[in-house]
Amino acid sequence: MLVVRMRKAGSKKRPFFRVVVTDSRAARDSSFVEIVGHYNPRTKPALVTIDRERIDHWVGKGAQLSDTVRTLLARHLTPASAEASAGKPAVADASKPAAEPTSAASAS
Repeated sequence: MLVVRMRKAGSKKRPFFRVVVTDSRAARDSSFVEIVGHYNPRTKPALVTIDRERIDHWVGKGAQLSDTVRTLLARHLTPASAEASAGKPAVADASKPAAEPTSAASAS
């Protein structure tokens, strides 16, 4: 079965990830079918470049998204930014942090 997941690149303590389509049985950094994007968490804001069209293509062929890639797409790539690119790879930054949930302790 094919899966869309992250492949670690970069040196020690300097992670950089490629979003790849690979066989689910393959090791994390071994062979892959296609690179469909990049994620650099070290930049401020984090840089996410993903080709949504290619991901949709592979998901249509039966590939599964890993939990991490699914979360990455949900947090950094909104449908509005994917439509605005019109055929170009989607690029998003993490300059706006996600809203923090309010707790009962802070309310009192």
